[in-house]
Amino acid sequence: MVEQRAGEARVQGREATVPENFDVRPSAAPIGAEIIGLDLAQPLDDATFAAVSAAFDRHSVIVFRDQRLSPEQHVAFARRFGPLQVNVRSEFNKPGYPEIYVVSNVEVDGKPIGSRDAGRYWHSDLCYLPKPSKASLLYAHEVPTAPDGTVLGDTLFASVWAAYDTLPDDLKARLAGLRAANGYTFMYEKKVEEFGLRPALSDAERATKYPRDAVHPVIRTHPATGKKCLYVCEGYTHRILDLPEDESRALLERLFAHIVKPEHVYRHRWRIGDLLMWDNCAVQHKVTNDYALPQRRRLERCTVEGTVPY
Repeated sequence: MVEQRAGEARVQGREATVPENFDVRPSAAPIGAEIIGLDLAQPLDDATFAAVSAAFDRHSVIVFRDQRLSPEQHVAFARRFGPLQVNVRSEFNKPGYPEIYVVSNVEVDGKPIGSRDAGRYWHSDLCYLPKPSKASLLYAHEVPTAPDGTVLGDTLFASVWAAYDTLPDDLKARLAGLRAANGYTFMYEKKVEEFGLRPALSDAERATKYPRDAVHPVIRTHPATGKKCLYVCEGYTHRILDLPEDESRALLERLFAHIVKPEHVYRHRWRIGDLLMWDNCAVQHKVTNDYALPQRRRLERCTVEGTVPY
């Protein structure tokens, strides 16, 4: 179903016309939509960009199919949403384009060209920073398929505002004002132990690569929509402050399970040429790890800096 033909958008206090062939088609989930009719290799005028931004705020996850983007075009479109962040794992930033982070299981001369274990846990990108990511924009160059043609490596997205809305009132009251610790090294060392695809951190790296946790509210307010969002994730959140350890763990496990209930989740099935963008305040995501070489997966991501959570 087509949600709307996006013929009007408000730009700098006035109504402006956007292309008549620009449609927004929502998914059946609380989040997720496809935008049809835009070639992102071409610069978007202000009215069209405002309509895209409004659709993004409304649906949290947006896909643009059948794009053909150079690295420069990928970066330019992402930068319209704000300053770009450079990933700490600089060995997997695209050569010549530090703003592009490579997610891939491909190896060249025996060395991985990208992160092979990215997205294995439910998480919000860069929530271990004082200013986490506003948005991530992931572009599909190679997508794995099974011998029968089935697409593999889907990405799951969970709406954390829908998850908050469906909490019982007593639990909402209990969470109000609580803060949680989100750790880069916590996630990193968990992946080293579980998957064995990345080297262990040295003592020097532990002391220099985000040695301090980022502390964020458990209930975060979305800066654009004002919606309340649960802002804890199994990938990075390891402690709710000011609670005993056992109580913190039990509460986190309850929230983690609630966030990813099927009624909160949108599943994205990739196609080559997809540019998929998501709102890191409004959703968490996780890859379905159902592929392996020689099934190749190669995607490239730009990440937009957000604001300090409140």
